[in-house]
Amino acid sequence: MHPIRRGSRPAVIAGVVTIMAAAVTIATVPAAQAAAGCRVTYQVASQWQSGFSANVDVTNLGDPVVSWRLTWSFASGQRVTQLWNGAVAQSGAQVAVDNAGWNGSLGTGASTGFGFTGSWNNSANLVPTDFALNGTRCNGPVPPTTTSPSPSDALARAHTVGRVKVTGDVAQYTWPGVYFEGRFRGTGVDIVLNDSANDYDVQIDGATVATLVTPGRVTRQVRGLTDAEHSVRLVKRTESPWAAGEFDGFVAAPGGEILAKPAARTRQIEFIGDSLTAGYGDLSTTRDCSANGGIDRNTNTDLSFGALTARSLNADYQVNAQSGRGMVRNYNGGDPGTDFRTAYERTLQNASGDVWHNPATWRPQLVVVGLGTNDFSTAINPGEPWTTDSLVAAYKNAYQGFLDKLRAQYGSDTVIVVGATNLFAQTAQQVVADRNARGDSRVRFWNLDDPRLDHLGCDWHFSLNDHRLISGLLTDYVATLPLAW
Repeated sequence: MHPIRRGSRPAVIAGVVTIMAAAVTIATVPAAQAAAGCRVTYQVASQWQSGFSANVDVTNLGDPVVSWRLTWSFASGQRVTQLWNGAVAQSGAQVAVDNAGWNGSLGTGASTGFGFTGSWNNSANLVPTDFALNGTRCNGPVPPTTTSPSPSDALARAHTVGRVKVTGDVAQYTWPGVYFEGRFRGTGVDIVLNDSANDYDVQIDGATVATLVTPGRVTRQVRGLTDAEHSVRLVKRTESPWAAGEFDGFVAAPGGEILAKPAARTRQIEFIGDSLTAGYGDLSTTRDCSANGGIDRNTNTDLSFGALTARSLNADYQVNAQSGRGMVRNYNGGDPGTDFRTAYERTLQNASGDVWHNPATWRPQLVVVGLGTNDFSTAINPGEPWTTDSLVAAYKNAYQGFLDKLRAQYGSDTVIVVGATNLFAQTAQQVVADRNARGDSRVRFWNLDDPRLDHLGCDWHFSLNDHRLISGLLTDYVATLPLAW
């Protein structure tokens, strides 16, 4: 089997920008004070006779706080019956939600979220309007500012997808494919970054205008646009499980303004896997990438089959993938005692003890898992604690436990697709059959192999042509699934 591994890191080309459609320059943008206040988004996610579920997102637009209480009143007899990511108390119509132990700190521009189930009287399920954060009225007018929005305020107005840890006015992340989307009015926008390990694409109105190669601590400027409303998207192309990148937000060019963040897409898909899912070396047209820029310069997770499929379905997505990792055994038996599941628990892959607290805003209707290539693609080495049979048995048992975790995390309605290549298709298919026999019919099997795949990416990985082909196959397969979206 062709190796599925992380190649040696190439020499870093610091500060390189590939300009494609707009002038991009480097500059330092002064920060401005954030306006006082708060913003709350309350969304009824589902509703049934006498019951409903809701998601609440709150953004602090005032001074940093170390703990918070969000209050509101129900207007039509609703009651909270169960709440997660916080602690709730209700007296009559008055509701108060206090932070959990892990999400109390909210810097200026920082956001958090929680969700709950509730009951209603079937005559009306009105949305509350009198939200207050620590006594400050939310969703009301805020004092105007005469300067450009600060990075922290802009961060609050970015639609963020992927596992992101917000500390003060900085968003940190390691998983590939994390992206930030914003809206602005004016002739340009600045992107405030601190990352010397990763590459990014900057997209304006859907077109890539710049590729940022290990940009470091900089503000990238896009200028010369028509004076109108525009969209901006920043996407992380590369893997960096060893180092966290930082995004400080979007800032409007002088005379413009950052607008309210784009609405989240109602469809959500999570892709879980190894280098094949991460898009390792997908831009290369030769399997040996030692002379054409190395692995990182030839990798773009935003063009992986998962990202392509999600965009074709107008879905938000996470790509939680790590090269070289398997369900129980890593590539060639490396790094024993760890596997993919070790880092899946975390927001930041390199932070031992870190725990990903899934927000109420992330409830994917579809999860596609592709783990097994690294378990089975290389021969078992002397000293490894496996025989062929025991490795298969351990893989099946661990997979069932991982599916249990996904069920607990996302609920019984989520469809989980177990993807595999011919290398381990029979074993993965047995995992699904065993799961179905237990009564979980919403776990499905999908073989993504195809004789048309050329494996021309770095180190015999999927090429861009392969990812496009697999995306088309997956999109067709998704159409057959029982998805209520």
